[in-house]
Amino acid sequence: MMCIAAVAGGSAFDENLKEVNFVIPKGWPKPVYNLNRNKPTTSGFMLGRKLFFDPMLSRDGSTSCASCHTQFSGFTHVDHNVSHGINGLKGTRNALVLFNLAWNKSFMWDGGVNNLEVQPLGPITSPVEMNNTLENIIKYLDTSINYKTRFYKTYGDSSVTGQRILKALAQFTCMFESYNSKYDKVMRKEQGVEFTTQELNGYKLFRKNCESCHKEPLFTDYSFKNIGLPVDSAYFDIGRMKITGDSGDSLKFKVPTLRNIEVSYPYMHDGRFRSLKQVLNHYSSGTVLSATVAKEMKDGMFFTENEKTDIIAFLLTLSDKEFLLDLRFRNYRD
Repeated sequence: MMCIAAVAGGSAFDENLKEVNFVIPKGWPKPVYNLNRNKPTTSGFMLGRKLFFDPMLSRDGSTSCASCHTQFSGFTHVDHNVSHGINGLKGTRNALVLFNLAWNKSFMWDGGVNNLEVQPLGPITSPVEMNNTLENIIKYLDTSINYKTRFYKTYGDSSVTGQRILKALAQFTCMFESYNSKYDKVMRKEQGVEFTTQELNGYKLFRKNCESCHKEPLFTDYSFKNIGLPVDSAYFDIGRMKITGDSGDSLKFKVPTLRNIEVSYPYMHDGRFRSLKQVLNHYSSGTVLSATVAKEMKDGMFFTENEKTDIIAFLLTLSDKEFLLDLRFRNYRD
């Protein structure tokens, strides 16, 4: 495994820049995010963590980033079909998981953001999520001695700027790395770790039917696909077309990673499916054909009940308890 680290120097300021390791697992592609331009440090990570959990980043002080992204669910909004924001308002899409973000080419279900540092602006400024502005957040942070001290430790002076806020959040969230599931340990040939017969059967079925979109090792190709979901009349979400204006992108949504899929329910862009069985039932018999439907969907995928059980058994091997329980990502009220 390759590590990218910031290393402490000799000055009083540099003492706060202790080593923080970002791991590139063996066999994984090069990250898209340029870590050399915003190298994670201990002080930057801790500042980003405090910001991530601070509800005062929302207009009414009720909603933090963590409100919709909880660690035990892979940093998504478990058991909520769509995101919830200030004043109990509901969004229109299911919160995506937050991990292995440095490999993301784009963010959001429609790919409307293409940089990790810009991504938080979406929920921060959304009227139905945090409904705030960077200007308001800067005013709030400027009144806090705790925050001003943290900005000093991270950047060398206590000036609070929008860019510094976003870079600190990126330092924290880019460290959400998931690469220690049972699947990973089997692939690394760790001693005593093997797939069961059912998991292996599921893996073979997965590679035959699913891997064209959910490519290993990240379990996504970061493309946008229309998988034949019936249009939800409550939202009538046109997907990627909202960003590109191209009718060829109608009803296409980002292919999500399947890592930690066991805990990141409900599924799909609108959270319509509550279980993996329902997802597989859709692929077997629920596809609606249209002009933009993915070619993989046109011929259908027909799984027997035993095959569905085997595929789910494999998908459960993608759960990474080390990541889901990593104490570094907990809320420390300091």
